Amino acid sequence: MTVTVLDAGLLTTVQDRGRHGCAHLGVPRAGALDAPAAALAGRLVGNPRDAALLETTLTGVALRADRAVTLAVTGADCEVRVDGRAVSFAEPVPVRAGAEVVVGPARRGVRSYVAFSGGIDVPPVLGSRSTDMLAGVGPAPLRAGDVLPLGSPTGSPAALDVAVPVRPGGPLRLWRGPRTDWLTPADWEVLTGSAYVVSPDSDRIGMRVLGPPLVRANRGELLSEGMVLGAVQVPPSGLPVVFLHDHPVTGGYPVVAVVDARDLWRCAQARPGEPVRFVLR
Repeated sequence: MTVTVLDAGLLTTVQDRGRHGCAHLGVPRAGALDAPAAALAGRLVGNPRDAALLETTLTGVALRADRAVTLAVTGADCEVRVDGRAVSFAEPVPVRAGAEVVVGPARRGVRSYVAFSGGIDVPPVLGSRSTDMLAGVGPAPLRAGDVLPLGSPTGSPAALDVAVPVRPGGPLRLWRGPRTDWLTPADWEVLTGSAYVVSPDSDRIGMRVLGPPLVRANRGELLSEGMVLGAVQVPPSGLPVVFLHDHPVTGGYPVVAVVDARDLWRCAQARPGEPVRFVLR
């Protein structure tokens, strides 16, 4: 009960809901960056909430199902083909044993989620099957020729569910952070009133942006502090960084705000060059 990787694409990793409670070991949570899309894919194939699946990045992935299985692809919109035949996106699809599955490049967004009934059954590390790109914990990013074990299906495919369409440019709602005093009132106006765009340097660790730099009222340095998912850090460059699931557990730059958890999926699907707006709650 396996799937074989034929083409791993730019970056394809195994992810689940993440590795919680390990920050004191220096290990971040990891997990699917677009949590709603990943959860939907799992529901569509009848998997439990903690089942692992694949997260692709921009260019998709090609796989061979070595047994009959149910497939669902969600997240970044893309073409999905089984043995050369186009199949539905964001719906459960039966796949015969030996069939080749091609998840095409993202047409909108960045990351697609590929779930198989039974889930990807690689050994868990510290309670999770997620790949962590910063700490190097969990399974390595996929390569052509990798063979991934599947678990036994425990539920039935969903007859109906609702996919959230990926649309660029949605606002990121901010809660004020612990170091708000490091920005002047003018800085806050720049942060919430400027047209930022996503930087090509963005990755699973953080979404970086390009645009007007923040000056910072305090030019000093901080001792390292604990970091949380969604933290908006302002390094000396003045260009904000939004920490995502593979972020370091500590950092020495001021956290001036935190992105509302409901908007983190937008960071996961924001392509380089697309607009980003910040709004204070």
